[in-house]
Amino acid sequence: MKSVEITYLDHSGFAIALPGAVLVFDYYRDPQRALAGVLMSHPDLPVIFLVSHHHQDHFNPEIFSLAETRQRTYILSDDISCAAMPDGNPVSRISPGGILPDLPGGITVTAFGSTDEGVSFLVESQSHLTIFHAGDLNDWHWQDESTPDEVRAADTSFDKILSDIASDVKHIDIAMFPVDPRQGSDYARGARKFLQTIPTGNFIPMHFDADYKAGCDTREIAPESTTRIMCMSRQGESATLDFK
Repeated sequence: MKSVEITYLDHSGFAIALPGAVLVFDYYRDPQRALAGVLMSHPDLPVIFLVSHHHQDHFNPEIFSLAETRQRTYILSDDISCAAMPDGNPVSRISPGGILPDLPGGITVTAFGSTDEGVSFLVESQSHLTIFHAGDLNDWHWQDESTPDEVRAADTSFDKILSDIASDVKHIDIAMFPVDPRQGSDYARGARKFLQTIPTGNFIPMHFDADYKAGCDTREIAPESTTRIMCMSRQGESATLDFK
């Protein structure tokens, strides 16, 4: 039995403690200082920071000064300026289609596309656990405001990337994906499509800011899915999942 500890930092930021490494996705801010607690609980694990794109609510250069006493690896989307990367830090830049195997803890990272900036991430552990972080990949249209052509264009862009992922990934154990009520009445469209296309064990909504109730409404996200919807609505909240 393998235990995975997931901690919500804020917005689209998560820390995930695997048996071989701590993954930190899209660190933006950490009001509860939860990451320090995660690292304290797993003192011997290397830390892998993954940043999906340059937007300030997904990338904070503060990551280069975190976990300074640990073995660290940084995986940044290639849209992030080199000027943001201080000398002396081990940094890999990645674009859609890129694969980084043999990372600390037996981790492999594959980058897929995004319908906004940067990339989305698929992480596979040495025990074949699969974790997906969408970054800003979503079906970004505003059904209540957009023209029919704009809606079709958004659908087409998202569907193409979703098809690319589905052709390579048959099952995802943990997925973090935007469910943003600011999009209006069809805000969960991307999440529904994702779950209808890729079998997913555990789905964690993100990018909903303070609108926790709407962002975690399983009736909107997956009305007929057997996927477990995990609503992590409080900064610093943690959950543990066990896998065989």
